[in-house]
Amino acid sequence: MRALAGKSASWFVDGMMCNMMNAIQWRRREDASTRDALAIYLEETSRLSREEYFRVKPAVRPMVKKTLIEWDTPHPTIHPENNRARVLFFPAPTMNAPVVLILHALMSASDIGYRRLAAWFNDMGWSVAFPHLPYHYSRTPRRHWNGELAITADLVRNAEGIRQGVVELRQLMMLLRTCGVKEFGLIGTSYGGWTGGLLSLLEKDFRFVALVQPIINTDKAIWENPGARVMRRKLRSLGHQRGNTSPFDHLVSALRGYPLCDPSKIIITAGLYDRISPIEDLECLAQKWQGARLITVPQGHFGYRALRETINHLSPSLVA
Repeated sequence: MRALAGKSASWFVDGMMCNMMNAIQWRRREDASTRDALAIYLEETSRLSREEYFRVKPAVRPMVKKTLIEWDTPHPTIHPENNRARVLFFPAPTMNAPVVLILHALMSASDIGYRRLAAWFNDMGWSVAFPHLPYHYSRTPRRHWNGELAITADLVRNAEGIRQGVVELRQLMMLLRTCGVKEFGLIGTSYGGWTGGLLSLLEKDFRFVALVQPIINTDKAIWENPGARVMRRKLRSLGHQRGNTSPFDHLVSALRGYPLCDPSKIIITAGLYDRISPIEDLECLAQKWQGARLITVPQGHFGYRALRETINHLSPSLVA
């Protein structure tokens, strides 16, 4: 009975959040990739390797301060606010401390919880980098809501946003290495978990990687996600069909790759009642990444318990 009540409560919360996401999709209903635009993009990119697609170059016009790091994005957009990568930095007391990257969720409403997490890691001797992912927080274009441009029916912009985020994270790690940092950790939630999962396929200097309900199945994220009903309606009206982005999966799905760090250092957190990042997909990821640890929590996609449980499961040997 308690499990049933928990499932009902989780679906209620997820339902409210998905309704909000669909309302935002309605605001952006004219932002959509035509079949021709998507076909051209896939022709240009689907033959690339992961390393080619996420190719990293030295940061241009970097500014490194004690609590802020920023530089010009290597993938500029039509929105100038989004064209300067920006990272809040919370330094540890000791020089050259390892740095944990905390990657926020899609349309994250507030960074208060992330700041508290940063303080906890500082107490553990880690510095913390909190990047503002594309179209979020300080990078939100004028007259737009935080993160609303990150995922819409404009499939090309969605892909380029993920590309932009991953490449910028690689540049951030490059910048921090020049400052003496030799080791990193990573915590990514939902959209941030999607970005972080891809980063783990490209960079190896991680003492731990924690992916909290990451998006790893882009086909399901479009065609089954209850928060994407309006998006699907628009895509169908333009003639798109399920599977139309499959030539691109090897670039943007963590299921199609293998981490460069030791998988035993990876935690994957799944919500038992999650319909956005379903537990069966995350079970497949844990099985493929042999050695990765899967933990489950009784919640839907939205809620704070998953992140708390993830932190509790981080081994002292990983963070101390």
